[in-house]
Formats: sequence, structure tokens, C-alpha cells
Amino acid sequence: MNRLGKGLLVAALVGVVAMAFRVSWNALRDVATATGADETAATLYPFVVDGLMALALVATLTLTGDARRFALRVLAAYTLASLVLNYVHGLVPELHDEVVDWGRLADWDPANWALVLLATSLPVGSIYFGSDLVAKVLHHRPIEHPTTTPNQDQSAETYVNRSTADLEVSAPTPITPAPAPAELPAAPAVSLVKSTDRVPAGVVAAESTRPRRATGRVPEVARSSRPNRTAEELLTEARKVTAKWSDRELTAEGIRKAVHTSPAKARVLRDTLRAERDRSAGPGEAAA
Repeated sequence: MNRLGKGLLVAALVGVVAMAFRVSWNALRDVATATGADETAATLYPFVVDGLMALALVATLTLTGDARRFALRVLAAYTLASLVLNYVHGLVPELHDEVVDWGRLADWDPANWALVLLATSLPVGSIYFGSDLVAKVLHHRPIEHPTTTPNQDQSAETYVNRSTADLEVSAPTPITPAPAPAELPAAPAVSLVKSTDRVPAGVVAAESTRPRRATGRVPEVARSSRPNRTAEELLTEARKVTAKWSDRELTAEGIRKAVHTSPAKARVLRDTLRAERDRSAGPGEAAA
């Protein structure tokens, strides 16, 4: 909408508000006179009610958040109060006389007391709520949204596209062995994985802190074809293999390789075979 259209819309709104204010003028003035206000106070009374309604409307259009909701509540409360007073003015014929004097707003005492309390509390409320709304409007800071020019948007988009296009496919980092100890000749570092090749599917990490999950029973194909041997069978096989060995050659490592058993069982076999040789040597050889 152009400026001319907005100007006409604002002018129409001002005209409607002015006419509505004039229609409500007599009712509010007569109600103020009936509650004991003098001629000057009764003339200014419509500005107290309808004027604060206009102020609350402007504050609603300006403020945001909780302050805007507060202005809407004030606007709704004073609109309802003006409606009630105009309605009472239409129901009480005595308020329509040319010379209005102090009187009752309702025949029923509780209703009369409530209406008098409403009419007399509106000026005090206008002072409080009007001051609060003006303070909120004066201290309100509109949110500034950052604006970008078309050239900035285009340059940012071009930079992003260029950065994305220039990215290369990341290659796995070459794995190099640890340097050899000082006492051994250093071996040249050899890359195990080329920068352009994929990592073999069978390569796994050498160390893993996560415990391996049990996979169930070992399949028959993966099991060793060698049958489980008893301790006596291992000892018999070890005797045959080491029959011609000297005492220096009778070691746990040699027995382990010869009979293909575990290191713990190999040590047991070594101790057993040495004890047998010591017993078979006899006391004479032991003394010699």
C-alpha cells in the first residue's frame, strides 16, 4: 500500500474514533454529574475514559511482548467500563434531563454502589495505567533486524558454492610404523595405505577399548582339527620328543613348540621331565 492509501486509512480511523467519542460524550458526562462531579469535571470525564482507550490502542501498536499484552488488558478493561456506563445511561431516564443533578445510577442498592465505585475509580485508574503505558512506550526499544543487500547475499552464496566445489575427497591418513629402537638399525618408514586407495575391508584397529561382544559358539569349521589331549598323553608325547635332548635343551619353550601346547602346560611338562631325569640319575651320579 502506498503512502496515499495509508494516509486515507489513518484519516478514516481518526474520523470514526472522533464520532464514537462524540456519541459517548453525553453518557459519560451525565454519569459523572450523577456521581457528584461539578460541571468542569463532568466535561473532562469523557477524556478520562475514552482518552485512555485511545492511548492504550496506540501503546498496543507500539509495544511488544508482555508490555503489549498489558496494554491490551488496559484497553479491554476501559472499553468494557465505557460500555457499562453508556448502557446505564440508556436505562436511567433521570440521567437524560437537561439539568442533571446528583442522583442514583440504579434502584437496587448493591448495583448502585458497584456502578458508583466503577465510575469514580476510572479517573484514578487512568492516572496509574496511563503513566505506566507512556513509560513503557518511552523505554521501548524496537528490535533491529539486520539487513543485507543483494550484492552481499550473492557474494555469500558464491563463496559457499566455491568452497563446496573446491573440497577434495578426503583420503585416509597413511599409517607409518613406529621408529625402531636405538640399538637396532632403523628401518625406513613405509606407507601401508596409499592416499588414493581405499582402506582394505579386513583392516581393523590394533587396539580397542571397547570389550568384544560374545558371538556364541565357535563354528565347527573354525575349530582346531587337533583333538584335546590329556595330561598323561602330553607327558608321553613330551617324553618321546625330548628323549635325546640334553638338560640345557630341556626348556619350556622348546617343549611348547615340540608338542604344540600352551606355555603353562609346557612349564609343567618341563618340571616333570627334569624331576624324572633327576630320579633316574641315581645317587651316584648326583654325588659326582
